[in-house]
Amino acid sequence: MEDVRAIDFMYYVATPEFIARWNKAKEGELVCRMERALGGSLPSFPSFEAMLAAMDEAGVEKVFITQCKMWSHRNHWMYMDTQLEEVLQYTTRYPDRFVGLAGYNPYRITESLQEIERAVKQHGFKGVYVHIYGFDIPLHDRRMYPLYAKCVELDVPVSMQVGHVLEGMPSEHGRPIYLDRILCDFPTLKVVGAHTGWPWVEELISVCYKWETVWIGIDAWMPKYLKPELVQFMNSRLGQDRCLWGTNGLPWKQSLEQLRALGLKPEVYRKVVRDNAVELFRLEVPVRAG
Repeated sequence: MEDVRAIDFMYYVATPEFIARWNKAKEGELVCRMERALGGSLPSFPSFEAMLAAMDEAGVEKVFITQCKMWSHRNHWMYMDTQLEEVLQYTTRYPDRFVGLAGYNPYRITESLQEIERAVKQHGFKGVYVHIYGFDIPLHDRRMYPLYAKCVELDVPVSMQVGHVLEGMPSEHGRPIYLDRILCDFPTLKVVGAHTGWPWVEELISVCYKWETVWIGIDAWMPKYLKPELVQFMNSRLGQDRCLWGTNGLPWKQSLEQLRALGLKPEVYRKVVRDNAVELFRLEVPVRAG
């Protein structure tokens, strides 16, 4: 299989200061068994250069940094409140290696829309990321519709976690089938259903089959644990153009090794780890020789 410089469409701010603040914020939160088993912390790097070195070692060209806004379902406060400036420290220093995705708070609609427009128009962010669960509303709630309208207006994708949630929040709000309702009202909206949709993987695949503007995020799971139905979809004529690789903070090198071990066709692997993200998010990448 040819050497492909991968693009990770799903990552977080990874400075030690941010991760320390996040770990402190989770004290007193409801932590489920799965989160405890995984250690309950996102990765951090002591410097931007250390992160770039890890990316280079793994063969990762670009990483998307999300301005994640996560509301505490248990204690009712914004316990992950990534600031625009925290993402900008990546995208302004290394614009060829990092890509920004703006955040959205459905409890602060006007302010969020203003910041999203500034992020896209002034700072070159390529879309928006949504973590809905703690807000205790479903993805097709009316408070989400201003975001979808803004993304259509700006012509940028919205990436949203679908399927179960690791934190102590109701997973029901992220059912992938809700994307079907959203696309009925916004048929040109570009949507990434991140985190594979598990345990409702087939729901997400069905929505992707139905709508031309839906992509599936192959992230947040090590590839060896992906459902066979999803691997089959990736290798299919339609699915190979509609899946994006990401990690959600899992190790880049091991994730790519496991993805290669799935037996994907070489052209499918290249599309999933790179080409589909380039096309969907309109990324500027070096032109290959030859």
